[in-house]
Amino acid sequence: MLLYIHIPFCDSKCFYCAFNSYTDRFHLKQEYMKALKKQLKYNLDNYVLKRDKKIETVFIGGGTPSTIKAFEYEEIFSMIKPFLTEFAEITTEANPNSASFEWLQSMKDFGVNRVSFGVQSFENNKLKFLGRSHNSNSAIKAIQNANSIGFKGINCDIIYGVQGDTIESIKSDLDVAFSLPITHLSAYSLTIEEGTKFFDKSSVKIDDEELSYEIFDYINKKGFHQYEISNFAKNKESESKHNYGYWQHKEYLGVGAGAVGYINSQREYPSISIEEYINDPLFFEIEKIEEDDVKTEKILLGFRCSNGVELELFNEKEKEKIDELIQYNKLYIENEKVYNKNFLLADELALYILD
Repeated sequence: MLLYIHIPFCDSKCFYCAFNSYTDRFHLKQEYMKALKKQLKYNLDNYVLKRDKKIETVFIGGGTPSTIKAFEYEEIFSMIKPFLTEFAEITTEANPNSASFEWLQSMKDFGVNRVSFGVQSFENNKLKFLGRSHNSNSAIKAIQNANSIGFKGINCDIIYGVQGDTIESIKSDLDVAFSLPITHLSAYSLTIEEGTKFFDKSSVKIDDEELSYEIFDYINKKGFHQYEISNFAKNKESESKHNYGYWQHKEYLGVGAGAVGYINSQREYPSISIEEYINDPLFFEIEKIEEDDVKTEKILLGFRCSNGVELELFNEKEKEKIDELIQYNKLYIENEKVYNKNFLLADELALYILD
């Protein structure tokens, strides 16, 4: 089982961000953390303890987890410690401007062994264009601090496909990232979503599939292998176990305002509003996931990463389409699993098979 903890506070709202996060609710931080611990206890008691389960991975995301003082997490780690597997992967996201050396050290002391920095670029003008609140130097320093403290895994997020990007400018960003002691890179193509400042501004995004292929090839040549459409790791040990859990359709707890849980073949949605969540952290809406939907999700997710899809999941008609795609060198079968050779075609291939 996986555990996701959502921190919905941010120092500033990035122009592309559609996540549930707020810049004007800081006065609610302490009340929010109290509510979060209440929901966490309920989930641990009912979904972990009663079912004799263990937590394999923990991911603290946002928003910006580093906007919360480190000591506020101490009780959370005390609560989850009895339920963790021996070598549990524990990740926190962090922003370079708020993840101080002291904050990172405290989180490491609590048991966090992996940190993911929302860098996005090392070019200051691009950072301003995206609405980021840090600069290149603070990003470099944060990564160096995490390494000196002794984090086992360090991820760097990079965004590409932004107005003004060229393959040369993106390579420059990647070169800086690879000059630092990172073990993992997430390279995301900019997406424009409703509710963001970039919405209705299509000119800010570059749609260029060839650019993606060039970037992927460059990252691979730098020694980081692609194991999902946007994720690259220095070695097998550096791959995100938490992400893999989602792709393998494992159960997960979602704790916090706007977090999503997946238990007993149903999704649980707590309140998105911070105020409503504080008022009743045990409220959630339920969505029953039908068997056909589970199958579709497993195929879509399996084709987006190196996990693949169990061959037994497909019916005879679908297997005929798989054989056809194997002839065209799009898929291959190994150890009774179907693998996709090109993650960028994942959705297209899955929908063709399922049609």
